[in-house]
Amino acid sequence: MSTQNLIIYKFIPLYNILEELSLDLNFKIRFVDNENSLRKEAKNYNNYIVLSKKKYSDVRNQFVLENKPIKIFKLIEKINIEFLKLQFNSQSRVKVKGYMIDLNSREMLVQDIKLKLTEKEINTIIYLSDSNEPVSIEELQKMVWSYQSDIETHTVETHIYRLRKKILNTFNDNEFIISKKNGYQIK
Repeated sequence: MSTQNLIIYKFIPLYNILEELSLDLNFKIRFVDNENSLRKEAKNYNNYIVLSKKKYSDVRNQFVLENKPIKIFKLIEKINIEFLKLQFNSQSRVKVKGYMIDLNSREMLVQDIKLKLTEKEINTIIYLSDSNEPVSIEELQKMVWSYQSDIETHTVETHIYRLRKKILNTFNDNEFIISKKNGYQIK
């Protein structure tokens, strides 16, 4: 995981306190006092939280310190919790072929269009997208459905058919999952 960066925005007394403790913290601390500097700092980091005294509508990954005074160890605990939330949210989104798959809400998104998916549908999409080659029905049965290879079933074909139909109806995309003679593929 990349270094965690706490950007303190227009809150110099807090910056000074945390800077004194910086050797004991598991995140780096930066201070900015204007919007342009904030934009520059935010662009430099993937893993950052902006801590401020009040809510700014145009600031992402923001943690507002509203209840003051607060014990310093309680504040550090809250900051660490915010970093954990940020990490959890970033790991819950997977990009597949121009679409964003939100694993928490089980949705497939593009722009402002959303499609609700089942857990099996998400598992199928993720498994297919992780493979560079077409995936056979038998492999999907084994890896996604945990079926034995000697069982005669059309579960995979039925699910893929329904999933392709859902994607076509919602996103008008007939090429998301491609049928090949030796299996299915997402390119």
